[in-house]
Amino acid sequence: MHTSCSVIAVTVAVMIGGIQGARVGRVAVPAVWQRAPQHIVLGRATLAPFAYTVFCLRHAAECRPRRSFRGGPVRLTEERWVDLQEINRAVNLAIVPVRNELGVAGEEWVINPDRGDCNDYAVSKRHELLQRGWPARVLLLSEVVLNSGEHHLVLLVRTRSGDLVLDNLTPQIKSWSRVPYRWVRLQLPGDNRLWATVVQERV
Repeated sequence: MHTSCSVIAVTVAVMIGGIQGARVGRVAVPAVWQRAPQHIVLGRATLAPFAYTVFCLRHAAECRPRRSFRGGPVRLTEERWVDLQEINRAVNLAIVPVRNELGVAGEEWVINPDRGDCNDYAVSKRHELLQRGWPARVLLLSEVVLNSGEHHLVLLVRTRSGDLVLDNLTPQIKSWSRVPYRWVRLQLPGDNRLWATVVQERV
C-alpha cells in the first residue's frame, strides 16, 4: 500500500484542531452515538500492508497478540471519550505533515516522529492509547481511499457506541459511516497481526 496524504488538508486540520482543542474540557460523550451504534462489517481475510509487516518487525510490542478475559468493543465512557479527544489532538499537533514522494520505497511507519504522513499519525495514536491502557482489540489501523483516489491510513476505535475514526485530516472524531472514504481493509480485532477487507455497508 502506498499512502499519499494531503499536506494542505493536514495543515488546516491541525490549525483547526489547535483552536478547538483550547475550548475542549471534559465533554460528555455525544448522545447520538449512545443511541445508535454503528459498527463496520468485516469481510474476508486479506494480506496486511507490506509496510505494516516491516513496522511489526521493528516494533514487535505494538503488534503482539494481547489476550484479555473480555472481548468485543469497549464502553465509551466520558473518560475514554476525553482520551480519544486528547490523543487525536495532541498527535495531530505534534507531527509536522510531509508527503511521501518516494512511493512504496519511501513507505515507513514511525511512532511519534517530528515529521510524517498519515501512517505515522495513525500508529502514533494507537501507541498512545495502548499506553493509556486501551485494549489492542479495539484499536484498528485501517486503510481507506480518499475521493482523490489516494490511499490513506486512519485509526478505527471500536466502542459499544459505534466505530469511531481518528484521522489526521480532520480534528473531529467521527463515526466510520460519516467519513467520505472508501474502506479497503483493517486489522482484525482478534489478532491485530491479521487484516480483513471491509463490507461497504452502513448498519
